[in-house]
Amino acid sequence: MAKMVIQGNMATAHAARLARTEVIPAYPITPSTLFPEKISSFIANGEMKCQFIKCESEHSAMSACIGASAAGARTATATSSQGLALMHELLFVAAGMRLPIVMAVANRTLSAPLNIWCDHQDSMSERDSGWLQFYGETNQEVLDLMLMAFRISEDHRVLLPSMVCLDAFVLTHTVENVDLPDITEVDEFLPPLKPRFVALDPERPMTVGAFVNPDYYMEFRENAHESLAESYKVIDEVFEGFYRKFGRRCSRVSEYRTEDAEIILVTIGSMTGTARVAVDRMREKGEKVGLVKVTCYRPFPFKEVTDLAKRAKVVAIVERNISLGVCGAVYADFCAATANLSDKARVYDYIIGLGGRDILVSDFEKIVQSAKQAYARNKVFHLEWINVKKEGR
Repeated sequence: MAKMVIQGNMATAHAARLARTEVIPAYPITPSTLFPEKISSFIANGEMKCQFIKCESEHSAMSACIGASAAGARTATATSSQGLALMHELLFVAAGMRLPIVMAVANRTLSAPLNIWCDHQDSMSERDSGWLQFYGETNQEVLDLMLMAFRISEDHRVLLPSMVCLDAFVLTHTVENVDLPDITEVDEFLPPLKPRFVALDPERPMTVGAFVNPDYYMEFRENAHESLAESYKVIDEVFEGFYRKFGRRCSRVSEYRTEDAEIILVTIGSMTGTARVAVDRMREKGEKVGLVKVTCYRPFPFKEVTDLAKRAKVVAIVERNISLGVCGAVYADFCAATANLSDKARVYDYIIGLGGRDILVSDFEKIVQSAKQAYARNKVFHLEWINVKKEGR
């Protein structure tokens, strides 16, 4: 095992190398461009045996991923924001064809107005495409999730593509200590890809992704839904196997100081570290506050959030996205999961950090005070934008 001080994009590239990825089509877009740059460097230096395809757009990159994966190659790519949006139609194709592609997504806001900094609007907007979604808190977790995503997606009980999401600049361009496992250890954890179905072969022509009429289309969608909804079993197996092999534990949902918490914050991604500091400070002041981090957003952790809603007085969803005209995506899913509970916590929604705006310890303290006030007023629904400037409007 080697210890390196590297950026998040470098961590995803090293993970692709360690996984012995065979084909990587890509098109550069800030802030994920360092991924294809590093991959091309690995290949040029003889550190990686891989077919790197320089594409003319993100749409073309995902098209090439689909072809490579259908041909039986372990396939990966990386993109961000508008690039992910340009892939939109192909994301559904990749999932519908049950192709185990792994993609690093550098979470960046969507325009307009044009902005290159972090929020989760890009990947959250693709939550219904059929891809598994994992969100890393640190560069180490991003590398680990990439390695595990290959094994999860390639498991014949899943056979669906995965996004491994990392916050733009907060992780992609920030250096952190990362332990890189030896490639022989990764080989033991991640065996070569064995396609379940016959791979594309020029000597045996076949039709893939064919037209389906109404007599069968629903059955295909139901099958994909069931595979994604039940994939948590495989995810837990792989997470546990990774822990036994490398000593680093990852969970779909992680709790911090929730045992007696009356108010529980729910976070995704890099803001979680700041939230932990805020929880500790509020605990010192006597506030019964806890924290839950969601690492695996698709499949959605129904059982875990149901248990959570039964224990606390208030659950405050803190999220870097907004479904305009409604609420945040995580809040909507959380409410759907707990809708039929007779005795449950109040769930309130807080929109924060859009467009890369800093998220501070004081912001979480503000959220807790707001949630306490909303609960005291017996509010059924509460959505609040944190640190929005009001002057000049």
